[in-house]
Parts: sequence; structure tokens; C-alpha cells
Amino acid sequence: MNTTYKTLRQRESPESERETDETARQCPECSGRLTHDEERGETVCADCGLVVEEGHIDPGPEWRAYDAQEREQKRRVGPPTTKLMHDEGLSTTIDWRDTDTNGRVLSSRKRKQMHRLRHLDNTSKANPSKARTLQPALKEISRMGSALGLPGHVRETASVIFRRALDEDLVRGRSIEGVSTAALYAAARQANVPRTTDEMERVCRVGVKEFQRTYRYLNRELGLEIRPVDPGTYIDRFISDLGLSTEVERCARTLLEAAKEDGLHSGKKPTSLVAAAIYAAGVLTNEKVTQEEVSEVTDVTKVTIRKRYPELVEAVDMEQTPCAAV
Repeated sequence: MNTTYKTLRQRESPESERETDETARQCPECSGRLTHDEERGETVCADCGLVVEEGHIDPGPEWRAYDAQEREQKRRVGPPTTKLMHDEGLSTTIDWRDTDTNGRVLSSRKRKQMHRLRHLDNTSKANPSKARTLQPALKEISRMGSALGLPGHVRETASVIFRRALDEDLVRGRSIEGVSTAALYAAARQANVPRTTDEMERVCRVGVKEFQRTYRYLNRELGLEIRPVDPGTYIDRFISDLGLSTEVERCARTLLEAAKEDGLHSGKKPTSLVAAAIYAAGVLTNEKVTQEEVSEVTDVTKVTIRKRYPELVEAVDMEQTPCAAV
């Protein structure tokens, strides 16, 4: 009986599987041919463009290879390497708990053996002088980057800047925290996602003057060639924190562009201009926003906002400004 049933299943399965595959390859709307878009992770109809499935998981590697030799060179296992670890993620990790995989406590002989292995592992990692300096520095960069909400590529860039400073012996005589903060500040400005000095002061473990002095030193010695901060890069974040509309954002950008054409931004703190532009835009668009609210978000005093506000208004031709409501 079982043999007959298996035979019938084997006879019927190829046809049923073929019918299932043909149905799965057809569009449910127009019965057209389905194709898989690997870049978007979607299954779409080639005839009508209907998206049948989306959000496919890519099980492949995160790197690209264009020939067999390059693919062979990049073949590896484990997590990808990262500059945020002193050994770029190629070290071993030994658990601190004296238990096995089932949670049972190890014998005294095994505990002594694991203790020796941990000691040798830690010694081998931190033996070089560079590794002893990199370990706390990279942890500090990761901590501050996470607190500031900076993306991963900015932290990677900051770690590369710190490594360059360490290779050229620029860390000697300076605190690791100060150089780490300066490297992260420089990386954020390079990636066009700058953070203000007040924001850096809240998360760093050194004074503002120390990290600014170290930043200027690294910028000069490493030749980072960082351009001055564009005030417009702060608008999106401040507008979002204040919960204002896109109309206020457009008006604030118009005011800033007019201020830059008039040369008003020269020699002034970028955040002060942004704070005054946001407040002026709120006034011009009849959207309620107080100087105190803008001051809390932008870390600019109300006195500075009141000083920059008339300068911005005078620099703009109110008749040609589309955001003006008065």
C-alpha cells in the first residue's frame, strides 16, 4: 500500500510542481512574465509593472566582485572587517563566564585553563603600543558617535583619522579623549553632517578649547582640507526638532541664501545664522515659534538671535521673497 502511494506521488509530483512553478511565474493581474529585480529586492511583472513581492533578503555578501579572481580574493567567513576595532575585527573573543555551552560550571582545572587563555588573549591584543592606544580611542569614538546619532560611515572615517594621527605620532603629548573628539568632529564635517561645538561638549570628556585646539592641529598636520560649515546643513535637523512645516524650511533656506549672497555669513557662527533664519521664517510665514524654543534647540542665545534677525531681514528683498506673508 505504501509503495503504491509513493509511486503515485512520484508520478503526480512532476506535473503538479510544473503547474505550480508556471503559476508562480505569472502575474496575478495580466498573467505576464515575472522578473526579479536584484537591486531593489522586488519581483515585478515585465508587462504591466505590478510589484508582486518586495523586501527580499539578499543572502549574498555585502561586497561586489566582477570576475572570478576578485571573487576568490574577497571570499571569507565571519563578520566584515571594521576600522572601529583596533584589530579591524579579526581577533578572538573568549567569554568571561566559566560555563560551557549548556550552562554547566566548569571544573577547577578547566577554569584555570580558561583563565590562562583569557590572559594570553588580552596580552596578545594589547601588547603593541598602538593597540593600547587604539582600544580606548575607538571605544570613545563609538560612544560619542552613538550619542550624537552619527551614521556608521562617519565613525569609520573618524577611526581612520585617529589612526593617521597615531601613525604620524601626533597623539603624543595629547589626551586620547581630545584627539578622539577632534577626529570625530572632523569626520562629521567631512561627511557634511556637522555637529555644533555645544553638542560635542555635551558628549565629550574634555573641554571645548582642548578639542578645538586639537582639531585645528590635526587639520593642519594631516591636511584634511575641511571646508567651512554651510549653515544650510543644520536646517533640516533643527526644523525637525522644532516640529515646523516645510514652508518654514523653504523660507529659512531662502533667507540663508540671500545672506550668503550679501556676505553676511562671513566671520559669523553658522548656527547663529540658522537660528535667526528659522525664527525669521516663522515670523514671515505666520507660524508660531518663539526665540526661546529656537534657542533651546540650536544652542544659540536669544540675544544673538535678536541681533542676527534684523540683519537677515535687511539682506532680503521682501518683495521678491516667496515666503513672506506680510
